[in-house]
Amino acid sequence: MTHPSIERFKDITDRNVLALQEAKQAGKKVVGQYCIYSPLEIALAAGAVPVSLCGTKNDSIPAAESMLPRSLCPLIKSSFGFALEDSCPYLAASDIVIADTTCDGKKKMFELLAERKPMFILQLPQIQNESALRYWKEQYERLVRELEQRFHVSIGEAELRSAIRTANRFRRALKSVLDLAKRKPSPLSGMQLMEIAHRASFVPDWDKASELLEDIAREVGADNESPFAESAPRILLTGVPIGLGSHKVVQLLEECGASVVCLDNCSCYKKVRLMIDENADPLEALASRYLDTPCAVMSPNPNRYAVLEELAREFQIDAVVDLTWQGCQTYDVESWSVKRFVRETLHLPFLQVVTDYSPADTEQLKVRMEAFLEMLR
Repeated sequence: MTHPSIERFKDITDRNVLALQEAKQAGKKVVGQYCIYSPLEIALAAGAVPVSLCGTKNDSIPAAESMLPRSLCPLIKSSFGFALEDSCPYLAASDIVIADTTCDGKKKMFELLAERKPMFILQLPQIQNESALRYWKEQYERLVRELEQRFHVSIGEAELRSAIRTANRFRRALKSVLDLAKRKPSPLSGMQLMEIAHRASFVPDWDKASELLEDIAREVGADNESPFAESAPRILLTGVPIGLGSHKVVQLLEECGASVVCLDNCSCYKKVRLMIDENADPLEALASRYLDTPCAVMSPNPNRYAVLEELAREFQIDAVVDLTWQGCQTYDVESWSVKRFVRETLHLPFLQVVTDYSPADTEQLKVRMEAFLEMLR
């Protein structure tokens, strides 16, 4: 099913690298970011371009394994492999990389990456309470000072409020696209939802990205067609981040007859779940919103279960699939608790899938998914 707004979006985002290079030539600074705990608003307030960095392709992993353990999660290896091969144009364009200490593997990888690229490390607290919030706000204050000194700019309340408005518009626009899948049947496939969210994170012009997403939401929202039968099992995919190149589980689920209607991960729905208060103290509001992210690195992580319950209800979910990258201990351990919650509280079927970026286990996964979906039918 072809939608002109989506084709226009793809055409424009195919030129993301060129647009970033043009922004650099015009004097813009570029801030690379690996995780959604890193606040894009502070980079925007500094007059810079915040961009996501590459880390979803299998091709770069062999290079990383020359330095990193083979048993490490593929996301970390892929990200570091791009740096070793100098094959990520977004990383190459970055004047500084902001990274946060989510898991141990990333923390140690960032130490190695710092030998190749200017880095600013946000020391992420791994509990969500008042003392953690105060500490996290201090980390953002450090980041403001760093970008002011590095880029010779002043980041005040007015700049931060303007950046928050820009980012909130982007979140609302992306959420309006992702929320289209609440319809039954969904007008968009999980693959389309994933690709749109992935491409949008690399657009250098955030207002342009919002405009493109708003166009998609309007056009697709007015269309009553769907690529799925109404009887297709509606799947909520939770767990680790995915993107183009690490999308095989979404693709296989839909090839087996499911409709992946919600992607509860930091590459999709976690980005847009909460807006930032545009009237509150800017740094306080930013710290509060980002620290609230329900990642498995948080201990305890009650927000994840509250969000799962909310999304399962709003998207009329038939089953939950929990995706875990091999070597990701935080999500792998937490999956047992997620399974218990989904089965005992939500009363829904649950499947954990542990895999990596390689296509080697595709047939094995397909057999498991077909059996799981057959049980749902």
